[in-house]
Formats: sequence, structure tokens, C-alpha cells
Amino acid sequence: MDKGIYVAMTGASATLKAQAAVAHNLANVDTTGFKAALVQTQQYAVNGAGLPSRIDTTLQSAGFDASPGPQNTTGYALDVALKPNAWLAVQDASGQEAYTRAGNLRVNENGQLVTAAGNPLLGEGGPISVPSFQSISIASDGTISIVPQGQGPEVQANVGRLRVVQNDVTQVSRGLDGLMHRPASASASPPPALAGNVLTSGAVEGSNVNAADALVGMIELSRQFDLQVQMLHHSDDNARAATSMLRLGS
Repeated sequence: MDKGIYVAMTGASATLKAQAAVAHNLANVDTTGFKAALVQTQQYAVNGAGLPSRIDTTLQSAGFDASPGPQNTTGYALDVALKPNAWLAVQDASGQEAYTRAGNLRVNENGQLVTAAGNPLLGEGGPISVPSFQSISIASDGTISIVPQGQGPEVQANVGRLRVVQNDVTQVSRGLDGLMHRPASASASPPPALAGNVLTSGAVEGSNVNAADALVGMIELSRQFDLQVQMLHHSDDNARAATSMLRLGS
């Protein structure tokens, strides 16, 4: 009887973790550039003394859904929507290069071009600094141009170019900071910058989470969890009945 209890218990634990992943996706249905997390369960035999009769169910991360989200036009000069499989290079909290598709950019109080989360955007020579300007624009190849403060519109100055790269989605994973990181096992050299038209200015990419599908998935997981809890109760009842029969037989 304990075999059934063990399978149901580990399955229920994995289901709860899967529900947390779906809830995380739902919470980010309106987050710019968010990629839905994918999860799956896997069974494996528990090694140890005795017969191989214990099967564990564990939750495994299947990465993320790399499909592009909807493109929303904003008209704001610092909003950019990237082409498919293109990523903005940013600097994470540890000073390393990381990646995002969240293109709602801004210039902070120190004159740095940063993401909405505050991560500095990287250019060819590192973080991009923007002098005081009257107007700013980002070209389709990522070149950033400004009209300097106090100058006329005929005066244009280039202040840098966004570092946009193409990543193999199997070689990056989402960190706790929400950014995509290349694992230590990946190539030591960062991917080269893409050339040509890599983005659309005045637009942002929305989340690729399908709210309806996520809600249906959450309902399915809730029913699955209820079934697993019922299996636990039934296995326990069967064990009690078997114990009673053994006592009567003795």
C-alpha cells in the first residue's frame, strides 16, 4: 500500500510546484517581453536496498516559451520591439552580460540608458550613456541619435548602438532576476552583435502568456491535485483495512 501512497504523494508535490509556475505566468500576463515558463514532470525509480518498487515523480523545468508576444505600438521614442530570436544585451547586478526582450527603455537620473527594471543597456563599449537632449530616437539597427540640449533639429549626434544578439534558446535560462543568462558551460565568448534591421522603434513586445490557456491549465492541475489527495486517502484506508484483517486472522 505504501507504494501507492508514495507515488501519489510525490505526484501531488510536483503538481503544487507546477501550479506555482502557472501562477507565475499568469502574474506576468501584462509584463513587457515576458516569456512563459514551461514545466513537465518525470518519473524515476528510487534507488536503494530492496526491490525497485518505489517510483518518484519530480518536476523539471522545460525552459521557456520562446515564441514572440504581440507587438504593441506606443509611439514612445525609447520603446523598441525586437525581431524574432533577437535579444537586448544588458548588464546584470553582478556586472555580467545578460539578455532581455523587454524593450520599454528609459534614461535614468545618471544619464544611463536602462530597462524598466533598471538594468543598463550595453553597447559596443559597455553601458550606454546619453547626454542631455531635446529629442532622442532609436533606428531600426539600434543606433541611438539625439538632438543635444540647446541645439536645433538639424544637429544630430550618435551616442551609441544597442547591442542586440541572437541566442540559442537552449543555451540560455531565466535567472531569479528575470533576465536570461548563458550558463557557465556555454561558450566563453558572448554571441556577436546582429547587424541590419533588428528592431522596431515606438513599439514594445507584450507577454506571450495566453491567459485563457494558463487558466485552463491551472484548473486541470487543481483537479489533478484533488485526485492525488483522494488516492492518498484511499491508500491509507486500504492499509488500515488490511491491518485489521491481519489482526482478525491472527
